[in-house]
Amino acid sequence: MFTGIITNIGEIVEFEQRGDLRARIKTNFVTANINIGASIACDGVCLTAIALGDDWFDVEISAETVSKSNFRREGTNRPGPIWRVGKKVNLERSLKVGDELGGHLVSGHVDGVAEIQSITDEGDSTRVVLEAPTDLMKFIASKGSVALNGTSLTVNEVHDKSFGVNFIPHTKSVTTWGDIEVGDAINLEIDTLARYVARLNDCNKYSS
Repeated sequence: MFTGIITNIGEIVEFEQRGDLRARIKTNFVTANINIGASIACDGVCLTAIALGDDWFDVEISAETVSKSNFRREGTNRPGPIWRVGKKVNLERSLKVGDELGGHLVSGHVDGVAEIQSITDEGDSTRVVLEAPTDLMKFIASKGSVALNGTSLTVNEVHDKSFGVNFIPHTKSVTTWGDIEVGDAINLEIDTLARYVARLNDCNKYSS
């Protein structure tokens, strides 16, 4: 589990297909404190550290994960590989018992990919509107929570096929959100509570 509070910006220094995709991510984390097999959220995707160096860790990415996330995303305004050498990614270590829960509970299991539709500066902050897959929009509510590229965010408004969020300067400075463009494909994880509420409503509907 994670909180959606980004603690480091990593950089992909190697990215290749070896059966599954494999990436090497440079980080400022103290890798001596990371165990092989540890879970690390990389742009919101829970991945397992399979090798470690002084300032890097390696992860493998299965075909199922690729299908749900933005590693290789076609059909957006900016098609082609999203993950590539030189790309910066939001990183978060897994939650420990007793840690402060500053965001919301995030599993690192991405539900789908949203696409940035507009970016508007509002004072010092930035309003971003994203289009989400139709089957996920029912889980997104105004003033509810979502995780976007691993970042815990509050939803400002919801439309038929899109929703808006706001970024304060601090968030843009400590994450990759300060370097986004219209058309970017973004990993989306809906709130776990919203998922179970929707499931309960479905069960009540079928039993009535």
